[in-house]
Amino acid sequence: MTDAPGLGAGLADVVTEQPDPVLFATVSGAHLYGFPSRDSDVDLRGVHLLPTADLVGLREPTETRSRMWLRDGVEMDLVTHDLRKFVRLMLRRNGYVLEQLLSPLVVHTGEEHRELAALAPGVLTRHHAHHYRGFASTQWRLFERTGELKPLLYTFRVLLTGIHLMRRGEVVADLPALLGRIPSPGYLPDLIAQKAEREHGAADVPHARVQEDVERLHGLLDEAQAASSLPDTPSVRDALHDFVVRVRLGADRDGPAPL
Repeated sequence: MTDAPGLGAGLADVVTEQPDPVLFATVSGAHLYGFPSRDSDVDLRGVHLLPTADLVGLREPTETRSRMWLRDGVEMDLVTHDLRKFVRLMLRRNGYVLEQLLSPLVVHTGEEHRELAALAPGVLTRHHAHHYRGFASTQWRLFERTGELKPLLYTFRVLLTGIHLMRRGEVVADLPALLGRIPSPGYLPDLIAQKAEREHGAADVPHARVQEDVERLHGLLDEAQAASSLPDTPSVRDALHDFVVRVRLGADRDGPAPL
């Protein structure tokens, strides 16, 4: 994992200001996907740790926290889940949270983050293809309605991520990196360059052409899922349970870990 480039110490300061210990925070969104614009929002995602007392009483805890602010005219967005909720999402074939966990753009990390990331391969199943197929379909409908470049790039990104995951058992969210691993439409580098100049705008490519390419990639995803050597169910459910219990009890015993 590497530090989030060009984002500065201000983001780490935001992490330290959270009311409960943050186990990790990474950059997601367009920066992770390899096609940020000059004015793209910065999407921070991570995990915090609620006190055990908040989980065993009668009051429903707030397991997800979000904060938005402006920094030098750029919108910043921090969303964290409590560890238990995040791990449950991992076990629900949710590729989105796995991309956050494994993002190489790291703002804050620690031993718990490294341990959880090490368990991530045991969560992967062939059924994660459903997540990427559904996400691609949602983004494609948005593109058809608006004609905007951003949802079109999202469509291609999630299809290629899903295909690579089914074939190699590896989560790769960076679209430019995926172009070198899976045969892809030749116009995608130009679309990525267009997106770098503006966050919103029309896609400069014929609709019929991109529709044919998207349908072809859906077919490749179906084939990759059918041929995938990934299992049907996670193999680390018990290990994740033990991890959550150990981290929670350790925090209660030792107090909040220093950030």
